[in-house]
Amino acid sequence: MRAFAVLFLLFILSACHKPAATPAGSHLSAADIGKLIFHDVSLSASGKQSCASCHSPQHAHAQPNALAVQFGGPLLNLPGTRAVPSVRYLADTPPLGFDDEGTPVGGFNHDGSVDTLAAQAERPLLAANEMANLTREAVVEKLRKADYAAKFRQVFGEASLDQVDTAFATLGLALEHYQRDSPEFQPFSSRYDAYLVGKTQLSTAEMRGLKLFNDEKKGNCAACHPSAKREDGRPPLFTDFTYDALGVPRNASIPANADPSYADLGLCKSARAGRASQDGACGKFKVPTLRNVATRQVFFHNGQIKNLRDAVAFYFSRDTQPEQWYPVKADKRVAKFNDLPARYHLNVNVEEVPYGGKRGGKPALSDEEIDDVVAFLRTLTDE
Repeated sequence: MRAFAVLFLLFILSACHKPAATPAGSHLSAADIGKLIFHDVSLSASGKQSCASCHSPQHAHAQPNALAVQFGGPLLNLPGTRAVPSVRYLADTPPLGFDDEGTPVGGFNHDGSVDTLAAQAERPLLAANEMANLTREAVVEKLRKADYAAKFRQVFGEASLDQVDTAFATLGLALEHYQRDSPEFQPFSSRYDAYLVGKTQLSTAEMRGLKLFNDEKKGNCAACHPSAKREDGRPPLFTDFTYDALGVPRNASIPANADPSYADLGLCKSARAGRASQDGACGKFKVPTLRNVATRQVFFHNGQIKNLRDAVAFYFSRDTQPEQWYPVKADKRVAKFNDLPARYHLNVNVEEVPYGGKRGGKPALSDEEIDDVVAFLRTLTDE
């Protein structure tokens, strides 16, 4: 109960965006401490892994390689089960909720399993196949020995490392401040941002791609990845924070998938109660931002697709040319949506453009039009 009370208090402070107290005359901030924590390999059981190892600043705070999943644990030999999402442009993500139509919106991680950036930090610190600390106490003990422990106390108070639950929650809050307050996590420095304020022009192909991206009868990408400025005039985030079941093909390179009975069901298995745990949520994963998507080396929650053009093409030919993406059985039938148990296939989105269409039919976009959309997506890369 004490731990819950501490976490609840920090959730309220974080939700209100209140900075941590900093002594007069100090130039340190909560974000400064968060940055030190983010890059600290000593907080892992291996002594070789930090938050930045999987969320590399040089790779738009996403994974730095083309592996479907990253490896962690005390010996860095234990595989994860999902591709690593970027942690850039997350500051405005709302807590998980449901709109009037029952559509899930908000939450962090691929499955919306937590509601704040501070809470998001707990899983990688304690997961056996990530930083692999056995307990919160083990994390705090490492934090007490860190070369910035005195700075931590200076910012958060002399007693801030005394109690395990308080110290662990404060660590999470420091990471949240770093991701909220530091411009490196929301630079809005892409060519598209410059275009929106009239500082540059897009090429002819990029403009065609933007038009297709927004066209409700063609790409319809903006339905989930809004490209227009937000109501308050701020640049777009290219996500509406919703969830969708795309029926992405199974990735045989993920060790967990060697078990045919294993299935990553996303939102419905995120340990969230209520509508999040209902069968209709199974197979749904959070819509990510498309900012910096061209820097990614793997795509979708399971990293099955390895290049941007294929990721875009999947949307348009999944139903009309499924044999390009899924195994074909001996009787020529295609094993569509093969990463989901059959009872959840009805959750896969087949209604909205560009989904749907009969096998052998004409995709919503031609190869040339897909190339144009990819050209536009490349304008979303931060300088």
